[in-house]
Amino acid sequence: METKNIMIVGVGGQGTLIASRILGGIATTAGYDVKLSEVHGMAQRGGSVVTFVRYGDYVAEPIVEPGQADVLIAFERLEAKRYAHYLKKDGVLIVNDTRIDPMPVIIGAAEYPEGILEEIEKEHTVYKADATAIAIELGNARCFNVVILGMAARHMDYAVEDWHRVIERTVKPATIEINKKAFDAGYALAE
Repeated sequence: METKNIMIVGVGGQGTLIASRILGGIATTAGYDVKLSEVHGMAQRGGSVVTFVRYGDYVAEPIVEPGQADVLIAFERLEAKRYAHYLKKDGVLIVNDTRIDPMPVIIGAAEYPEGILEEIEKEHTVYKADATAIAIELGNARCFNVVILGMAARHMDYAVEDWHRVIERTVKPATIEINKKAFDAGYALAE
């Protein structure tokens, strides 16, 4: 299998690391060579967090270069814009259609850009949902990352039961059921 390149981008505290571990876990379960890499900006201060997940028959290095990502999973619109140049021409963006103001916007030194997703849609396929609202409806706003992962799973060849098993092994025991519900909600959205 040709190497698949997936990036997960978000803001510190959004669960990019757990999402990348679930994604890496599903690929490992399928028998692929998997490499994960985590890049932290000022994550604890709400800065960007990027994780790379690469899997295939053999993966030499964990880093995805610009123009190489098959899938970009973004937990926030501005992060999608910031990293869209990593997508291949036929790459897919799966995004939590929500806004988190970065510090320059909060202090009034910059404005949050309008029309971010419409701009990206000119060059790439974009799947979007307000995963945060869905997670709140399910009873735990923090599991929005797994809602988005469920949407992404529609573009991969793994059975839902396999995803559930990886979720069970990866998340804290007290959150297994809510995370499986979140995954299923995202998976259903992408139908």
